[in-house]
Amino acid sequence: MDLRAPLFFGQSLPCDASLEEILDACRELLCDATFPTLRLWQEQGGRVLGHFQVYMPEEIADAAGMLAVKLGCTTGNGGAGGAHFGSYLCSVVKQVFNLVEGGDLSLDLLIVPSICDAARNLPAIWSRNFSTPCRTLYLPQNSTAPAAENYLRQEYAGLAAVVSEVTGRPLELEAVRRSIAVYNRHRRLLRELQALKSREPRKLALDEYYLLTAVGSLLPPREHNRLLEWVLPLLAMRQRQQQDKIRVVLCGCFCEQPPLGMLEAIARCCHVVSDDLLIGLRWLTGDVDVQGDPLAALAHAYCTGSSRSPVQHDPHRQTADLLLQQVKQQGAQAVIITAPKMCEPGLDELIPAVAALTGAGIPSCICEFEQGMNSFDLVELQVETFSENILYAGELP
Repeated sequence: MDLRAPLFFGQSLPCDASLEEILDACRELLCDATFPTLRLWQEQGGRVLGHFQVYMPEEIADAAGMLAVKLGCTTGNGGAGGAHFGSYLCSVVKQVFNLVEGGDLSLDLLIVPSICDAARNLPAIWSRNFSTPCRTLYLPQNSTAPAAENYLRQEYAGLAAVVSEVTGRPLELEAVRRSIAVYNRHRRLLRELQALKSREPRKLALDEYYLLTAVGSLLPPREHNRLLEWVLPLLAMRQRQQQDKIRVVLCGCFCEQPPLGMLEAIARCCHVVSDDLLIGLRWLTGDVDVQGDPLAALAHAYCTGSSRSPVQHDPHRQTADLLLQQVKQQGAQAVIITAPKMCEPGLDELIPAVAALTGAGIPSCICEFEQGMNSFDLVELQVETFSENILYAGELP
């Protein structure tokens, strides 16, 4: 078997494709609920590790030769969850369950970070319905605690043991170091893409940014790196007319991802210059040390240099305060809060975030969503009205 063969960029998508061709191919791949890249990987003899948002150290899976897939990024099959789940659970849990049950998604291992009650209860329900192993990854709730790093290093060692059990071979620490170097490059490229969107938002709309980022959840990191390295110069040379749109920060997408149609509706109304879409892919804000113990280095990076989301407790970094800083740093005029239905962590921080924005005089707009949505006219009307009110207010004497 040759797991170095391309699955997408250099396979179905030519390596010299134009920017428009790349965006169209990314859209097609993310809308294909049969997961062609995963099937091709498995046909070549590879194994697939699926994991939930927000963050998992994919370096461990990659070092073992597994393809780590961030679930919940595809746009199809929101599903109702059948008889397995109540209506009060988020749609991302139901979507993954339905995809596996329907045979569209084949996994060799499922890892579920302990981020909420739905995620914590999923392994028990999963084990009653599927033979595929499912394990919980208990990330530290308070990463600033003195014992957090040692605890997390042990948790990562346990994850490595589970991966080794599935692959049938021990995990080599040198392989983890090589994977860390690859993912360091991956995170730098994603930060470059984010910086370009902030600096020149007319060159990269929100939905286009999401396509280029989310496709990485279905590809090996080295292949996604090659794709981003090709795309970034194309975007830098892209010529687009300046549009009269407000600059906004988008938040609330830390776990369940808004449907692509919703992102397209928002992009038609405003320039999104900063967001938390797929924040787990760039969760670590700097390079991870490739020297010494790689598991300890990953644990140190998580505890000392990570992003922020409602599923992580940090008494020194409150979400509302960071949101205000983000608005100021990006020169944004407003905030759009995407509120996934039945998401307790997101709803818990919704009220203090809106209160902080209101107190600072920053306009905000709340847009509810779930994966099963198929009409976005009301969302677009809501965001368009919100945007125009800010534009016209700025023109008043």
